[in-house]
Amino acid sequence: MKKFSITVAGGGSTFTPGIILMLLENLDKFPIRQIKFYDNDQERQQQVADACEVIIKEKAPEISFLATTEPEEAFGDIDFVMAHIRVGKYAMREKDEKIPLKYGVVGQETCGPGGIAYGMRSIGGVLEILDYMEKYSPNAWMLNYSNPAAIVAEATRKLRPNSKILNICDMPIGIENLMAKIVGLPSRKDMTIRYYGLNHFGWWTDIRDKEGNDLMPKLKEHVKEYGYDLAKNEGQHADESWQSTFKKAKDVYAVDPDTLPNTYLKYYFYPQDEVAHTDPTYTRANQVMDGREKFIFSQCNRIAELGSTEGSELEIDEHASYIVDLARAIAYDTQERMLLIVENNGAIQNFDPTSMVEVPCIVGVNGPEPLAQGNIPRFQKGLMEQQVAVEKLVVEAWEEHSYQKLWQAITLSRTVPNARVAKQILDDLIEVNKEYWPELN
Repeated sequence: MKKFSITVAGGGSTFTPGIILMLLENLDKFPIRQIKFYDNDQERQQQVADACEVIIKEKAPEISFLATTEPEEAFGDIDFVMAHIRVGKYAMREKDEKIPLKYGVVGQETCGPGGIAYGMRSIGGVLEILDYMEKYSPNAWMLNYSNPAAIVAEATRKLRPNSKILNICDMPIGIENLMAKIVGLPSRKDMTIRYYGLNHFGWWTDIRDKEGNDLMPKLKEHVKEYGYDLAKNEGQHADESWQSTFKKAKDVYAVDPDTLPNTYLKYYFYPQDEVAHTDPTYTRANQVMDGREKFIFSQCNRIAELGSTEGSELEIDEHASYIVDLARAIAYDTQERMLLIVENNGAIQNFDPTSMVEVPCIVGVNGPEPLAQGNIPRFQKGLMEQQVAVEKLVVEAWEEHSYQKLWQAITLSRTVPNARVAKQILDDLIEVNKEYWPELN
């Protein structure tokens, strides 16, 4: 069985250790000969790399390991790039969240003006990695879960149409894990789903077990009462803010009880509620920096100093296990059914064929084959058309260096009350993003 060479782009990410543990746990399904880290922040990456080197030596010493800031070293002789970059790191996420909140607008890393600001930073970073791959390993695939996935996916569709990239998101995976628990199934893989939408902007329309039994009535009954909340949630989405998000799905569901919603729709349906419940001086970015980031780096430093993982509290990132499924589907032509962000091309019949939609696909050696979802209702279609227009305007603004189009994009977001507020937010965002955005004219 062939062993694969993988580059993790965003080697200094707080998610990297969990992904490495997950990859090492799955070597029987997806054998690896080489793991490389790539990041443009050497100091940050080194802390993670020193710990991961110890982890790899303990669990799979036959795997060679390299951490580098040199593109040729990072992207030569590889089969897959697993990309989760965050241009500007959490310090810029904090600005993405706090600047809109200053004007009474949702401050969130992938939705509204914050997501647009993050998208303007991410586009160049993802395109740069694709270009390195094209130069040094043209047959490699990028499995991209860099946010905001919707804007990044539109940028790669438009600006690198022939690139071998699959854009993916773990949020539906997390929700489906909860759904499986609600209906008493061991795993989300025991369910077959139908779903359509955009990234962080979609709906489940049919969920069945492997015997074909309809699970939607039981799920709807639970969501109507509790949202996706369970008595006890564990793992990545277990903290208080996520519990609030899962409970809020109850209100989102009420708007269209024929479907089950993605949790992120709360930002578009109830933006004032989100603003009211957010501390503008201490946002999600602060929670992550003071919690997850400090914890991960302290654990990494401890492992590196001890030269051992004994007593380590680092955990396998179970949400990332679908990345192994995706890589296996391409490598071994497994024809697995997976939810991916792909060019529409008729998958949703009554929707813009050039839009990047999130739908179930059959994945094999040639990449994804989207499954037809037919026509969608007017309510969802109208919402999605508005959001797709935002995403396309952002990419056009980045490509054309257009102030006007970025102003239009922010104005068009459902989270923003009017064009005047949109302009105020944009001008503040331009000021803090000078190092990262193209200069706008």
